[in-house]
Amino acid sequence: MKCFRFLLISTYFVLTALVVCIANAGASQPIDWQSLQLRELNGERVSISAADWTVVCFLGTECPLAKLYGPRLQRMSTEFADRGVLFLGVNSNVQDSPSEIEAYVKSFGIAFPIVKDADQRIANVFNATRTPEVFVVDAQGIVRYKGRIDDQYEPGISRAEPTHRDLLDALTALVQGKPLEVTETSGVGCLITRLKPKANFGSTVGFNSVTFHRDIVPILNEHCVECHRSGEIAPFELTDYDEVVGWGQMMLEVIDNGRMPPWHADPNVGQFVGERRMPKSDREKISTWIDTRMPEGDFSDRPPSPIWPEGWHIRQPPSTQIAMRDRPFVVPAEGTVEYQYFVVDPKWTEDRWIRAAQVIPGDASVVHHAIVFVRPPDGSRTRGVGWMGAYVPGQRTAMLPPGHARRIPAGSKLVFQMHYTPSGKITNDITRVGVWFTDKEAVTHEVFTSIAINHEFEIPPRAKDFVVNMRLDSFPPNAKMLGATPHMHVRGKSFQLTASRGDTHEMLLSIPRYDFNWQHWYQFTRPLDLDSIDSIDMSVTFDNSVANPSNPAPHEYVTWGDQTWEEMAIAFFDMAIPVGAKRLASSVKQGDVLAKDETKEKRVNERVQDFLSQMDGDRDGRVSRDETPLAFQKFGFRGLDRNNDGVIDRKEIEFHAASRP
Repeated sequence: MKCFRFLLISTYFVLTALVVCIANAGASQPIDWQSLQLRELNGERVSISAADWTVVCFLGTECPLAKLYGPRLQRMSTEFADRGVLFLGVNSNVQDSPSEIEAYVKSFGIAFPIVKDADQRIANVFNATRTPEVFVVDAQGIVRYKGRIDDQYEPGISRAEPTHRDLLDALTALVQGKPLEVTETSGVGCLITRLKPKANFGSTVGFNSVTFHRDIVPILNEHCVECHRSGEIAPFELTDYDEVVGWGQMMLEVIDNGRMPPWHADPNVGQFVGERRMPKSDREKISTWIDTRMPEGDFSDRPPSPIWPEGWHIRQPPSTQIAMRDRPFVVPAEGTVEYQYFVVDPKWTEDRWIRAAQVIPGDASVVHHAIVFVRPPDGSRTRGVGWMGAYVPGQRTAMLPPGHARRIPAGSKLVFQMHYTPSGKITNDITRVGVWFTDKEAVTHEVFTSIAINHEFEIPPRAKDFVVNMRLDSFPPNAKMLGATPHMHVRGKSFQLTASRGDTHEMLLSIPRYDFNWQHWYQFTRPLDLDSIDSIDMSVTFDNSVANPSNPAPHEYVTWGDQTWEEMAIAFFDMAIPVGAKRLASSVKQGDVLAKDETKEKRVNERVQDFLSQMDGDRDGRVSRDETPLAFQKFGFRGLDRNNDGVIDRKEIEFHAASRP
C-alpha cells in the first residue's frame, strides 16, 4: 500500500513537472540584464533594477521611421516615468557611429538612455530585426509585448493618425494590472543587418569572389548613388564600404519587393527615357556578396566615382533662382499640414523662354512634393495649365530637347504649391526654383502642359477596384506628346494610357502598381505624333479596401480633394508644337476647314456642358469660386473669370473652351 501511494505521489510530481515544462516550452527565457552590461555612450552603466517595466527600443540614426518615432517614444517615456516604466534605446547598426547616435539624440530630443550594441549581443538576445522595434520587459525579465509602436507609419506609408496604438495600449494595460489583448505585432522599418566578426571580412577572397570595390560599387553607381549620396533626397548614403555593409540586407529586401530602384511602368508596355530597372544579374551579385560575408576586396579595383552636379541636376548653373518667399515656412514635428501656396513676382518685363526648371526643397525630409505654376497676367493667351516645374522624390530634371522651350508671358507670377509631411522634428523650409533661359530665336517648338482631369467620382467604402476614366480628344496641328505624369493619392492603384486611332488602340503606358511616393514623368523615347490620334484615353483604378495598407479610412466614401486622404484623378502631358503652328494649319483644304469648324463647335459645346456638370453644384448655369475644388480655385478660376466678378458664366466658359486646341 505504501509503495502504491509512493508511486501515485511520484507520478503526480512527474506529471506536474512535465506540464510545467510543456507550458514553459514556448515561453521567453528571462532577460539576464547583468550579462548584457548595458552602458551609455559616455560609459555610465545603465541600471534598470528599479523599473517595473522596461521598454527596449531598437533605433537607427538614418532610418526614416526611427526618426519619426523617436520624439513619440520620448513623450511616452515622460508620460510613464512616474509609473515605474523605463525606456532604453539600443543601436545595433554597424553603420552608426557614437557621434551619429549623439547627433540623433540631440536632434530628436531623446532623454532616455541609449546604448551602442556594437557586437549585436542585445539584438541577438531579443531577436530584434528592425528599427524601430520595441520590447516591453517586466521586472522578472519576461518580454510581455514586442513589435511595432503603432500603425501610423510604414515604409512608404504615412497615415494622418494611427488606428492601432499598440505600445501605448500595452503599457497602459500593464501598469494597471490588466491582461494584454495583443502581445506581439510585426515590426516595421529598416532591417538590422546581422554581421559575422569583422575579422572574417575579406580574409579569404578568391579571384572569383564578389567584392565590394570591384563588383558592388558599379551597381550602386548605376542604380542607387544618384539619390543615395551626400546632399540628395535619400535618407542615407551608399558610397562607403562601412555604410553599405550596414544596409546590405535592407538593400536586398527593397530590391526584391520592387521598392528600389523606384520605377513603376510595366516593362512590356512602351519605352521611356531614364528607366530605372536593375538587371537580375546585378541583384544576384548583391545577394552573393551578402551571403559570402560582404568582402571589401581591393580598393584599386574600384571604378572612378561618377561626377554628379552639386544641387542642380543640369551641369551648367541656372540663369536665375527664385525662392518661394523671403522667410522660412515652419513645418511642425507631427500632424497634417494643409497645402501651402506662395505667390512670387519674378519681375519679368518681357516674355521668357525656358528649357528647364528645377525645384529644390529647402529641406527634402519634409517636402513631399512641390509644384511651380505660372500665373499669367490677365488677357494673356497661353496654352496649357501654366506648368513650370516640380519636385517629387526620385524625379530628375533634364533640358528639353534642342529647340524646345516653354514660353512664360511677361508680367507672369509664379505660384509655389507646397505639400509638407512632418519628419518628427520642427523644420524650416525655403524651397526655390532654378530656371534655364534660352533665346527666342533658338526655339523651334513651344512646349506646354495639358491636363486630363475628372472631378466627378465618389469611391464607395471598401471598393477594391474602382475605375475612373479620362480622355483627351483635341490636339493642335503638328503636335507631339513628349511624356506623361499620372497623379493620384494613396488609394491610387493602377493607371493605363491608350492612344486610339479609329478602331485601333495602342497602350502607351501601364502602371500596374501606382505609388504615391514616386510620381514619375514618363518621357517617351520617341515623342508621339498626335496628328493621327483620335483620342488619348486613361483608366485610373482606386483601391479603397482594407487590403490597401495606405488606405486611411476604408469605411468612408472618397471624393475629389487636395489632401492625401482625399483623391485626385489627373494626368499631365507635355506637348510640343512648332512655333508657327497656326500658319501651318492654314494650308488645310477649305472643305476640311469647314468640317473641322463644325467639329470644333460641337466640342466647345461638349466642353461647356462637361464643365458645368462637374462644377455647377446648384445648377444655375454659373460657377462661383466656392463650388470648385481647391486646386481649381488656386490655379484655374482666375483664368476663366475674365471680368473678375467672382463668378464664371457660360460665355466665359465658351471663350475658354474655344481657345483650347
